[in-house]
Amino acid sequence: MSPAGSPGTRGARPPAAVDRPRLLAWEVLRAVDERGSYANLLLPSLLAGSGLPARDRGFVTELAYGALRAQGTLDGLLDTATSRPVHDIDPPLRDALRLGAYQLLRTRVPARAAVASTVDLVRATSGERPVRFANAVLRRVATRIAETGGDLATLLGAPRFETDPIGHLAVVTTHPRWIVEVVAEALGDDLDETRAALVADDTRPAVHLVARPGRTDQNRLLAEAAEEGLDAAAGPYSPYAVRLDGGDPARLPAVASGAAAVQDEGSQLVALALARTPTVGRDRGLTVDLCAGPGGKAALLAGLLTDRSGGGPGFSSQPAAPAGLAAPGSGATLLALEPRATRAGLVARSLAGEPRAWVVRADGRAAPLPAGSADRVLVDVPCTGLGALRRRPEARWRRIPGDLAALVPLQSALLVAALDLVRPGGVVAYATCSPHPAETVEVVRQVTGQRVDVSVLDARLGLPEVDGLGSGPFVQLWPHRHGTDAMFVALLRRNPD
Repeated sequence: MSPAGSPGTRGARPPAAVDRPRLLAWEVLRAVDERGSYANLLLPSLLAGSGLPARDRGFVTELAYGALRAQGTLDGLLDTATSRPVHDIDPPLRDALRLGAYQLLRTRVPARAAVASTVDLVRATSGERPVRFANAVLRRVATRIAETGGDLATLLGAPRFETDPIGHLAVVTTHPRWIVEVVAEALGDDLDETRAALVADDTRPAVHLVARPGRTDQNRLLAEAAEEGLDAAAGPYSPYAVRLDGGDPARLPAVASGAAAVQDEGSQLVALALARTPTVGRDRGLTVDLCAGPGGKAALLAGLLTDRSGGGPGFSSQPAAPAGLAAPGSGATLLALEPRATRAGLVARSLAGEPRAWVVRADGRAAPLPAGSADRVLVDVPCTGLGALRRRPEARWRRIPGDLAALVPLQSALLVAALDLVRPGGVVAYATCSPHPAETVEVVRQVTGQRVDVSVLDARLGLPEVDGLGSGPFVQLWPHRHGTDAMFVALLRRNPD
C-alpha cells in the first residue's frame, strides 16, 4: 500500500526520518479504513515481507492492533485537543494522529519521541501542510495525559461507576456502550465479571494450534515447537490443542504440511462437542458442516471421522455418500457446504488430504441433500463476531447493533435447515463466535419453541474437561475464563421416530 497524501507526495518514498514500523502500522490502519481489510489477515503478510527484526515486528503489531482496538477512545482523546471534530479530519492524517495518541497513552515511548515521530509520519504521508496542526494537537494530548496520569475516566469525562456502570466501563475498557451492555447481559449483569471479560478483549491472545487427528498429535506438535525454540503448552481442554506464547507457527513442519493448523481452542471444542454426542438409532454415515468457511471445524471433524472410523462413539463404520452427490473417494463421510467461492476454496485447502470429505458450493439454507439424510450437522452461523474481539481489533468499532436485523433471521433459517437435514435421532450443533444473547440462546429458543420434534441436550456433557460452564444446557466460552474466543454452542437432537 502506497502512502496516501497530497497530490505532490502521494506514492513518494517516505524520507529516512520515518521509521518503517510506524509506517507499516499506519498502512494497516489505512487498509482497514479504506478497504475494510481485516487487520489479523493483513498484518502477518506485511510483516512477513518487511525484513524487520522481531522487536520491530512486535512494535508494529502493538501499534496497529492497539490503535484499532482503542479507536473510539483515541478519537475521544483527540477531540479534546482539536477545535474540529476528529471525523472531519482527512482520513490519512486522522490515522497518523491515532497512532501518535496511542503511543502517548499506552506505550513507553517518551512523549517527545512519540510526537516527533508522528509529525514525521504526517509529513511523509500527508505533506507539509498539516504538520503544524498535527504537532499542536499531539502536544496538547501529551500535556493532558501528563496532567491526569493517563487515567481514561478523567481524560474523557467518564461517568462515575456508581451512577452509570455501563457507561463507565465503556470508557475505561475502550468498548462501544452497546457491546458492554451485551456482555453484561450474557454474564447475568455481574459487573465485576463484565469488566474482566472486556479487559480480556485487550489482552494479546496466545496462538492456538490444532493437531489434526490421524495426521499428527498433541505430543508431536509440542515436540516440534520445542525443537524450533517456541514456548508452547498443551491446551487445557482440547486433546488436540497446543498454545504458543509468541513465535511464528509457520515454522513448524506440521503446520507447513497441513497436519496442524492455527485454530482457536474454543472452535476445536465446538467440533468435539458435536463428535462426542451420541446419536440414537442406526447412523447413515454422513456428517454435514452447513456453513463451513474457512474450514477449520470441518477439517477437525473430518480428521475425527477418519481417525475413529473403526467405530468410535457415535460414528458409523460403514458410511455412504448421499444420493445424487459424487464423493471424490470411497466412503466419504463429511460434506462441507460454503456458498462463497473464496471461502469454499479455503475449505477445500483445509480438507486437502482428507479422503472422507468433500466440499460443495451451496447455501446451507438449501443444501443439495434429502431431508433427514445426515447423522450430525454443524451449523456455525455468520454472526457479529463479538466473541473474537481480541483477535479482530477493528471489529468492535465496525459492528453496530443494527447488524442483528439481518443476522438473526439468517441464523434462525440456517438452524431450521440443519434440523430438517438431520435424521430422527441425529444431532445438530448450533454455534456462534459471539456471546450476544440475541444470536445465541434467543435463536435456539425461538426455533426449538416452534418444533415438537426437537430436544435440547446439555452441551456441557460433551465437554467434561471444561470448567466454568454455568448451569447449562448451553455452553458459553469466555476469554477471561477459558483463554478461548467467546464461542457458544447448543446441542439439539431430532426426536427418534
